[in-house]
Amino acid sequence: MGIFSRFTDIVNANLNALLDKAEDPQKMVRLIIQEMEDTLVEVRSVSAKTLSEKKDLVRQLTRLEGEIVEWERRAELALGKEREDLARQALLEKSKLQDTLESLQAEIDRVDDHVERLSGEITQLQEKLADAKARQKSILMRERTVSSRLNVKKTLDSGKVDDALHKFERYEAKIDDLESQVEAYDLGKKTLADEFRALESENKVDAELEALKARLNKDTAKKEDKA
Repeated sequence: MGIFSRFTDIVNANLNALLDKAEDPQKMVRLIIQEMEDTLVEVRSVSAKTLSEKKDLVRQLTRLEGEIVEWERRAELALGKEREDLARQALLEKSKLQDTLESLQAEIDRVDDHVERLSGEITQLQEKLADAKARQKSILMRERTVSSRLNVKKTLDSGKVDDALHKFERYEAKIDDLESQVEAYDLGKKTLADEFRALESENKVDAELEALKARLNKDTAKKEDKA
């Protein structure tokens, strides 16, 4: 079973439990990320152990290669001493070791394939983890925004804002009434400044009246001269 199939089973089981309990999205995302991080640690541990085992297999392979070379040297030595029987036995030992070496090489090839697949899955899991963490930030920001909007909606729909505005309007009406009372109280009373403004206004009107008379008298005089 690949790490992703196992990881999917774990996450699905937990997600189903969360959905049954109606847990909030933050907990759900944190759980997924935690499962991915735990799986990544476990897979890296398995990968390191597999690589260690491969090194041991390679050491065995190297030792077998040396023994094969040694039995071949012994077979040559036996033939050189005209001991064909010993040469045959040496070649038999070499053949056995050769079979073992081929089996060991096949095992190393399988381990290499497994390590390569594991490495690819680790890379995929790291990418998925990075994506999940990025989405976690996005989800948290969206949740905060939606929660704020929801609070605003609740406040507006609760009528608190309208009640406050109505209170402001009543206060404003009271202030307007008080201002009207003050203005009514002061109505008819003239201040020293008002007296002087009245005198200045009279002087201005008198000056304009004299100017108007002078202009009319001048126009009348011109008409009489023409007549």
